[in-house]
Amino acid sequence: MLTIKQITDDREAVIRALEKKHFKGAAQAVDAVLATDQKRKAAQAELDNLLAEVKQLSRSIGALMKEGKKDEAEQAKQRVADIKQRTKDLEEAMKQATEERKQLLYTIPNLPYDIVPEGSCAEDNVVVKTGGHDTVLPENALPHWELAKKYNLFDLDLGVKITGAGFPVYIGWGARLQRALINFFLDEARAAGYLEVMPPTVVNAASGYGTGQLPDKEGQMYYCNQDDLYLIPTAEVPVTNIYRDVILREDQLPIKNCAYTQCFRREAGSYGKDVRGLNRLHEFSKIELVRIDTPEHSAQSHQEMLDHVENLLIKLELPYRILRLCGGDMSFTAAICYDFEVYSEAQQRWLEVSSVSNFDSYQANRLQCRYRAADKTIRLCHTLNGSALALPRIVAALLEDFQTPEGIRIPKALQPYMGTDMIR
Repeated sequence: MLTIKQITDDREAVIRALEKKHFKGAAQAVDAVLATDQKRKAAQAELDNLLAEVKQLSRSIGALMKEGKKDEAEQAKQRVADIKQRTKDLEEAMKQATEERKQLLYTIPNLPYDIVPEGSCAEDNVVVKTGGHDTVLPENALPHWELAKKYNLFDLDLGVKITGAGFPVYIGWGARLQRALINFFLDEARAAGYLEVMPPTVVNAASGYGTGQLPDKEGQMYYCNQDDLYLIPTAEVPVTNIYRDVILREDQLPIKNCAYTQCFRREAGSYGKDVRGLNRLHEFSKIELVRIDTPEHSAQSHQEMLDHVENLLIKLELPYRILRLCGGDMSFTAAICYDFEVYSEAQQRWLEVSSVSNFDSYQANRLQCRYRAADKTIRLCHTLNGSALALPRIVAALLEDFQTPEGIRIPKALQPYMGTDMIR
């Protein structure tokens, strides 16, 4: 969440930045935070004055008793007793104002960086780079859901029988392709210096609030009401929360973690051609990169993550493009975000396969993820994450773009993991 200092230092700049993200009621939300903070400050000021008065009265009581001024001493004692009751009320008022301020800050998104383009939707995102080769498909090329039937790779109807729509069952070479991609992505991450962790796939509410999925995305998360736990939408949530309420040493940074998990998203309201086959699922596999860094180094970390994801797509021989998201299409928590898309020749459309974001200090403030700097001061870290990569649309693009009359060709980088160069 935003720090109160960010808001009090330049209210107008904060409002302009929130409007760039198309956050409705930006001025009212900011002013509500300031009003609540003013209540807290007023209570704090009165409390400080009363505590100073108690200190002075406590010193005077002994002197009054020595001087035989018993009545005055008793009056001073009564005043101290009255103040103590008032201080309890003020402390409770401060606690309530602080909690109210925090709840209000939870509802305000992160501020976008200046480099973030203006815009309200995906059409306003800016393509900053394209790469890969042009794909030439055979006549009568098939979309991946038809290829899955032809080669018995996954079964959507069987998933409906077992669970419901959006939960495919991978079979044979389809299951092996999933495992090959997971191992390939993890090996590449480890080679790049990421420490692999295997976190839980359910988290408590504190973890959801820590990374910003709650309260913003509560309706998109699967909820286990009996245990008050949430199925994770991404490994970002449990991995980043490893560092909740932790003070790191500056020489520990940057921290680089990677994790493979299943991910669960309700995707409420999704329908139409964009959800055919593997295009949009409720459960899928993903490898996530998470970094914890200093403010001074986080931009470099972000670029290194972008380079890593791009290199994966190059090794997979897929045509791709990189987009800098506009303010209106960015996530609630991101300060800047780049999406990677691969081209599906059979569907004639781009498929998003990764988002790589820098959250600045926004998540760290919610998490109280801090580090002790060289000058001994305690500062907020910066947090970053990115998919490297999400499997469903990568699989869709691989099946469609590498189909041949003889079968589906396997990219060279994946062949050692698959044990074959062709699915027939």
